Amino acid sequence: MYVVKSPLSDTDLKTVSEALQGALVDLVDLSLVAKQVHWNVVGPRFRSVHLQLDEVVDVARTHSDTVAERASALGVSPDGRAATVAAGSGISAAAAGWIKDTDAVGTLVAALGAVITRMRERVAATGDADPVSQDIFIGITADLEKHHWMFQAESV
Repeated sequence: MYVVKSPLSDTDLKTVSEALQGALVDLVDLSLVAKQVHWNVVGPRFRSVHLQLDEVVDVARTHSDTVAERASALGVSPDGRAATVAAGSGISAAAAGWIKDTDAVGTLVAALGAVITRMRERVAATGDADPVSQDIFIGITADLEKHHWMFQAESV
């Protein structure tokens, strides 16, 4: 059921709604993985990694809200429930227990890389269907790539 009528055609709306929902799931999971690692990181670089993880959490949460609100604006009900996120995320689960700082960095490089790959697919998919949503995905991808670079620099 659509409460808000989208200006997009049904075909374009299907493409865009799938892209927005997928992005929402990935961003919610990214924030959860980063926070889990944040709580459990240990090692000589604890403080810098700990603080950098919170930056990723903040970015993922901010962008997830933007994506969910874009979906709502197009008449699509966003779904960020735990079961939906668990079923649809492209990110591997974070390890349980304490996580050595070097492993924490590796976890975030992998998680960010997975989300960036899927986000770039959404950029390509939405270009013709909805340039406004595509622009959102481009901005998100740029922010995530910045954090991906910074975590990769930690592992050199």
